Amino acid sequence: MAGQFERHPFLLSTQDVATALETDLERGLSSTQVAHLQEKYPPNELDVGGAIPWYKIFLKQLVNAMILVLFLAMALSFAVSDWVEGGVLLAVIVLNVSIGFYQEYGAEKKMDALRALSAPSAMVLRDGRTQVIPNAEVVPGDVIILKMGDTIPADLRLFEAMNMAADEQSLTGESVPVEKIVEHLDDEELGIGDRINIAYGTTTVRKGRGRGVVISTGMQTEVGKIAASTARKHRKAGRSMNYKKYGKRQPIIGLTKRIYDFVGKFLGLTEGTPLQIKLSKLAYVLFGCALLLAVIVFAVNKFDVSREVVIYAISTGIAIIPESLVAVLTITMVVAVTVMRKANVVVRDLSALEALGGVTNICSDKTGTLTQGAMIVRKVWIPSKTIYTVKDSKHPSDPTQGVVTFSEADNQHQEPEKRDFDQERSAAVLKFDVPSEKLNPRPKKEDEKEATMNPGLEAFLLSAALCNLATVRHESEPKDGQPEWQVTGEPTEIALQVFAHRFQKGKRVVEAEGWKQVAEFPFDSGIKRMSVIYNGPNLDHSMVFTKGAVERILDLCSTVGVGDAQEPMTDEQKERILQQMDVFASQGQRVLAIASRPWEGRYTEKAAPDSHEGDDALRKRVESGLTLLGLAGIYDPPRKETTPAIAECSSAGIKVHMLTGDHPATAEAIAKEVGIIPRNLSILSHDVASAIVQKASDFDKLTDAEIDALPELPLVLARCAPDTKTRMIEALRRRSAYMAMTGDGVNDAPSLSRADVGIAMGSGSDVAKSAAKIVLTDDKFNSIVAAIREGRRMFDNIQKFILHLLTSNVGEVILLICGLAFQDQSGFSVFPISPLEILWINMLTSSFPAFGLGREQASREVMRKPPHDRKRGVFTNQILIDMLVYGLLMGILSLMTFVIIIYGVNNGQLGADCNREFSLECIPVFQARATVFAELTWLILISAWEFKDIRRSMFRLNPDDSSRFPLFKDVYENRFLFWAVVLGAISVFPVVYIPTINHNVFKHTRISWEWSLVVAATLIFVAGVELWKLTKRHFRLLEDAAVVRGAFSQGSEENGRKFHRTMSFGSLKSWRSIGRSHTGDTRASTKEKKDVSPV
Repeated sequence: MAGQFERHPFLLSTQDVATALETDLERGLSSTQVAHLQEKYPPNELDVGGAIPWYKIFLKQLVNAMILVLFLAMALSFAVSDWVEGGVLLAVIVLNVSIGFYQEYGAEKKMDALRALSAPSAMVLRDGRTQVIPNAEVVPGDVIILKMGDTIPADLRLFEAMNMAADEQSLTGESVPVEKIVEHLDDEELGIGDRINIAYGTTTVRKGRGRGVVISTGMQTEVGKIAASTARKHRKAGRSMNYKKYGKRQPIIGLTKRIYDFVGKFLGLTEGTPLQIKLSKLAYVLFGCALLLAVIVFAVNKFDVSREVVIYAISTGIAIIPESLVAVLTITMVVAVTVMRKANVVVRDLSALEALGGVTNICSDKTGTLTQGAMIVRKVWIPSKTIYTVKDSKHPSDPTQGVVTFSEADNQHQEPEKRDFDQERSAAVLKFDVPSEKLNPRPKKEDEKEATMNPGLEAFLLSAALCNLATVRHESEPKDGQPEWQVTGEPTEIALQVFAHRFQKGKRVVEAEGWKQVAEFPFDSGIKRMSVIYNGPNLDHSMVFTKGAVERILDLCSTVGVGDAQEPMTDEQKERILQQMDVFASQGQRVLAIASRPWEGRYTEKAAPDSHEGDDALRKRVESGLTLLGLAGIYDPPRKETTPAIAECSSAGIKVHMLTGDHPATAEAIAKEVGIIPRNLSILSHDVASAIVQKASDFDKLTDAEIDALPELPLVLARCAPDTKTRMIEALRRRSAYMAMTGDGVNDAPSLSRADVGIAMGSGSDVAKSAAKIVLTDDKFNSIVAAIREGRRMFDNIQKFILHLLTSNVGEVILLICGLAFQDQSGFSVFPISPLEILWINMLTSSFPAFGLGREQASREVMRKPPHDRKRGVFTNQILIDMLVYGLLMGILSLMTFVIIIYGVNNGQLGADCNREFSLECIPVFQARATVFAELTWLILISAWEFKDIRRSMFRLNPDDSSRFPLFKDVYENRFLFWAVVLGAISVFPVVYIPTINHNVFKHTRISWEWSLVVAATLIFVAGVELWKLTKRHFRLLEDAAVVRGAFSQGSEENGRKFHRTMSFGSLKSWRSIGRSHTGDTRASTKEKKDVSPV
């Protein structure tokens, strides 16, 4: 913190703060002081890491497991003077590194552009004059002038506050704006949220105006401290080298573990996403296999390490390594990133999208993510027993959207809900998540009618509009990107003002009719109300209008209602009003009371300017004998797309948790509305029902062991603090969950950085965006689901092209290892396929169909299966077994083709030195190689079409297609893949027939009748693949696990569980079928949940 403060500035008077900072509160800093301070202090910016330097991105791509293996193969090729093969491998390395670097660097540039969208400025007082400067130029001691709507540039000690309130939700999580004062405070233990004479950097002024002196800038602000804690590296346990604290052996143990971490990170074996680690391990396993194959080659040739033997060994090594895997993987991710960018999702880390496919839990903020982040008056209760309801409002700030209806209020008191345990015990399996209004139906009311003006409503609107500091104005020709209706002020007051505008009773309209304000008693957080006094047209007296918390206003009211319906305020009336307030609150609404009273004559009183006691006494006189005009239920509406998105998460085996700073009742009501928890909690067991909704204070009191013992982790955490969110993430991690954390405020940054996938909002703070791996530019929850869907699509496609690439590698290795038995007159093994033929197949023939498989559309089942097993990753049992089955089939067919040509037709003529050059006696070998090359090429290409779906037949990929032979329509759907296969098949002919190239480069020659063997092998391969798929489907082998279902489905219809079976109790047969089938299903799902569910 700047300056030499004896205590924190919130404990000091404003003059003491100014003295410590050597500034003048009336004139501000001088130009000389500013120049000196700018040299002394860094710019007023948050050091949140910024973009990753280009060289780090380049090294990340270069130091890659697969690339390192290719480097070694290239070095061996150059070592034995095989320049062509070494050059090709060098080109492969350059291609892979270039693609990865270009795409990830482009993603970082996109993030830089997003960060630069807003460049806030500040109004400062310097040399006695006001001037507007960039926030970065603000220095400690600057006097900042604030008005409604400003973003506070740094931490300020306020010395002037006129009805000022700041929105500190992004810092503290508190959704209600904080009223500011200028007096010093006495309690040294106050938290940052209670230091109400301090205005914090990055927060916004929601109403009023004020001035303050800068006490800290940049990373020294409270926001900067959070940013620093987010960026701070946390050393893993056991890495310390402090022998005094941990013993004499600790330096050796700590150093060993640090070296292990460094080597593991360098090789990509300990850091990265699950897929990256799996592929790194695959690369080194394949590298080990390549060395083993090389040893086998040398052993067969009696360790005669001649150039020919080394080349054969390199060929087997190249055959087992999928050279194009890194490039295909990177391009597939880049395509997914591009798709998501168009869907308003910016991926900061190229690997984050892959990680989304394994997400099992989403920890989401409420305000602005699940909800619209804007207040709206949903219901209004008038003492004439009328309730007005706003329906179909698509935008909270637009009074022209939606309709207002009215209905008669229900006079019956609602009894507290009682659970019938006897009934529950007798029908345990028949508990449904049905809203209480359907469980206990009331007599059907007449359809609600559209609201019309009446004296009671008019009085309510007049008070709500005038006792209000917000503004609502209509722009007939709005600027680009701006809405027609512009609003300023505190969200609650905006909501009331918009409601008044629905009846053409807005503040401007009413004041234009002659209402003139003569006094104001601003909102006081201590008494939770505000009042204004107006002189009205054609009135010989002034009017007092008041609004505030219901309990506080009721105590000041002597009557209820207006006109002939006015009644005295009795205890029974108060009870009825409080019950109505509870009804609104249980629906997630913040309830305000609106009241008024006539003043005796014209208001002329003035409080003593220096007397707080006189002002308080006057306020008590003004705010007494009020008439209650009604209650307003205000809520932050959920986004329309939120509930379907949550339902899709549920069908995909993903649980959604809401972590919010709101009041528990509001949080629970919103959670029920969007479907995170069931409306009827009695469908759950008592211990589960009590666990899924908790206050953060209760959750924080639990030990880790007690949290782990909970039957279900909370689905709703209210009054959440940053530490609570982080602890929730750790609790999920202990249950083997893989979570995504969404948020937009500064207080979300620590949890965003610690979550497996941090997802920030584009409208959020820079700190949050820098801590996250993914940024949503539209702030919508359904964009998260779209990103998860894209992640799953990409994961499925990665499985398909890995199967495609490794199947060909297995076939090639089988062919080459068996080919060791084919020895020529010199005793050297004759390879049945040459090294450059292998490279051609692996890099060109396999790569483009693999790219095509990476572009496959998401299957209809992609969000109907559980998240993939992160321990197995893409290498599931099905992928591994399929790879061996198809690779073995491919290798045997190719080997038999070589045997038929050499031994069946040419009597085993293998020639001499046929691995090096062409001669007449090598014609049979060269013809056999050409045939094997063409055959392998076609088998690999046709397998790409087969792997569009690894279980369904290629001849009927879409089970809903009614056409007789949909093969051509299905394969043409992915045009890139279609043309990759067709052009790849055609490319075989020039490679086989072009003179010189065929003999000197590929070591094969032209063929004729041998094409019949190629066609026959292709047909046999397709038949074999189809037979294996049929076997898997018929015997249900290697199927995906079913989605784990709990007691209810989040986001489903009626915000409860969907039942797909229609139940009738009209017959004994129906009852018996329910008892027989559903009870068994319940046991099965319960057992599965215990075994599988991460939560």
